[in-house]
Amino acid sequence: RDKDDKHKFWTPKRWIVKEYKEKRKSIDDVERNTSKLKKSSEEKSKKIEKEEKIFRKTFMYDKEIGVINTATAECSVPSKRRVDLPVTAGEQLDVIDVMEGPAVICRNSEGRYGYVLVEHLNFR
Repeated sequence: RDKDDKHKFWTPKRWIVKEYKEKRKSIDDVERNTSKLKKSSEEKSKKIEKEEKIFRKTFMYDKEIGVINTATAECSVPSKRRVDLPVTAGEQLDVIDVMEGPAVICRNSEGRYGYVLVEHLNFR
C-alpha cells in the first residue's frame, strides 16, 4: 500500500445508495412544497377576486382599480359602517381612489376595500 491509500476511508456501497435516496427525498419534498404554494396562491387569488367583486358591487365602482399611493395607518380605527375599512396602527394600505371629502378608498393586505379617513393615514 501507498501512504496515500492508508488515509483514504472506505465507504460501503449501501451508504452511497442511502445518500442518493436522501437527495431524492429532498427533491420530492421541494416538488410537494411548490404544489402546496400553487394551491395556496390559487386560493388567495380567488379570495382577492371575490373581495374585488364585492367592492365593485358595494361601491358601484366601474373604474379600473389602480394604486395611487401607499399609506400607513397612524392609529387603530374600528369600522362603524359596512363600507368603512377597519385598520390597525402601522398597517400598510394601498390608496385606490380619492373621494370628495375627508375619506379615501383603501385596500389592506388581505384584499379588503373600504373608506378610511385621511386624518388616520400617514403618507410618506
